[in-house]
Amino acid sequence: MAPRRARKRAEGAASSNVFSMFDQSQIQEFKEAFTIMDQNRDGFIDKEDLRDTFAALGRINVKNEELDAMVKEAPGPINFTVFLTMFGEKLKGTDPEETILHAFKVFDTEGKGFVKADFIKEKLMTQADRFSEEEVKQMFAAFPPDVSGNLDYRNLCYVITHGEEKD
Repeated sequence: MAPRRARKRAEGAASSNVFSMFDQSQIQEFKEAFTIMDQNRDGFIDKEDLRDTFAALGRINVKNEELDAMVKEAPGPINFTVFLTMFGEKLKGTDPEETILHAFKVFDTEGKGFVKADFIKEKLMTQADRFSEEEVKQMFAAFPPDVSGNLDYRNLCYVITHGEEKD
């Protein structure tokens, strides 16, 4: 039997290497995002970097409390490894694609692969963990319905669980 320290190190290595959670192209995309957010280029994302990032995206006057809450989600200073770990933890909490698909299929009685955007908006704003008007707008900005007002939920589920659109 291995000494306790060696066992602990071996067990930790299997579950704590955040770089093994993503493929190389995903890590590169996260690195690019980190670099964009690290506005002062000191290798860490802090409150001022977040404020500058929001400003670059057109959102001015972000409350200090909101920025403080974001920074406090990290266990310490946010370098790239911490940034990647935080994303890994967030993604790990996502339901499997099949589970999300089944939830949408309940509303797709004809099995066409889409549902009416207005119907989904109404459900999101009135059921369970209710979305705000702003959250619905953000979702439809990221996943706009087609010209007929249909939401392609298969693609939406894929992006939620894989992080990028199918070709």
